[in-house]
Amino acid sequence: MNSLESTTNPSQAVLLSTDYLLGLDLGGTSVKGVAVTPGGETLAKFHESFALAEPMAFARCVAKVAALAEVQLGRPARIGLSAPGIAAKDGRSIAFMPGRFEGLESLIWADYLGRPDGVTVLNDANSALLGEVWLGAARGATNALLLTLGTGVGGAALVDGRLLRGHTGKAGHLGHIALAPDAARDICNCPGSLEAAFGNYNIGERTHGRFLTTFDLIRAHEAGDAFATQVWLKSVKALAAALASLGNVLDPEIVILGGGIARCGETLFSPLREFMSVMEWRPGGLGIRIEPAQLGELAGAYGAARPTVVGDN
Repeated sequence: MNSLESTTNPSQAVLLSTDYLLGLDLGGTSVKGVAVTPGGETLAKFHESFALAEPMAFARCVAKVAALAEVQLGRPARIGLSAPGIAAKDGRSIAFMPGRFEGLESLIWADYLGRPDGVTVLNDANSALLGEVWLGAARGATNALLLTLGTGVGGAALVDGRLLRGHTGKAGHLGHIALAPDAARDICNCPGSLEAAFGNYNIGERTHGRFLTTFDLIRAHEAGDAFATQVWLKSVKALAAALASLGNVLDPEIVILGGGIARCGETLFSPLREFMSVMEWRPGGLGIRIEPAQLGELAGAYGAARPTVVGDN
């Protein structure tokens, strides 16, 4: 069902027309949007669904949300778009997104949305991290990591105030680091990856068919099921090993954990802290702060709306 939320009044549109930023987040079956002032005040939220199988329906949905915002609030000062895939170096499109969203690759969103001033396009995990740094759990941080724990394990990194992008743009795929070099390879050709050790997509395989979802596993663990506890703690230990390793490479002040699995609270964070206390190198006694994400499903939209900062693109 299509829906539109708002925290403003249409009569305010003239007053707000040049004072807000519009962030759009393209997901698997819907587009989420936020209209935000440069100071971080949320004016309106938008959510529109589309049929993924319908050619270019995703693009029309993005345009629809942008039009809804303009009708309600006037023309935004700037538009940013968060989307899956590897963003082009010029920040105008998604350069690489195989297998889904036919027509997304190389689509110049500034042209499609009629914005001669440009539309900043970001990878969705990068955008979510920027959102959390601007208005969420990592507010004000200059060195931060984000991992999204769900079907797979997504990630992004902010290093010395700049998004880590790398030579080809694939930097920040934190779920695709090798923890077991002789194990099977994942979709990014990485053997024994963090995603394979923690992602929900293979929970049936990891539990020999006993559990269909990680949430079922967690509930059984919380109820005292010894097998579920063994599998769950093995998964959390793998996550801790990955974070300890990433800490030695990138030295973040904070790691934000988002996605559905992170919402289980202390069932995750308590054993994770215990494993980290054993594995993490803490010069001067300083360890990585690990926090749950605060912006939920709108993190990518807030990151896309974030005022442009040198080093973001």
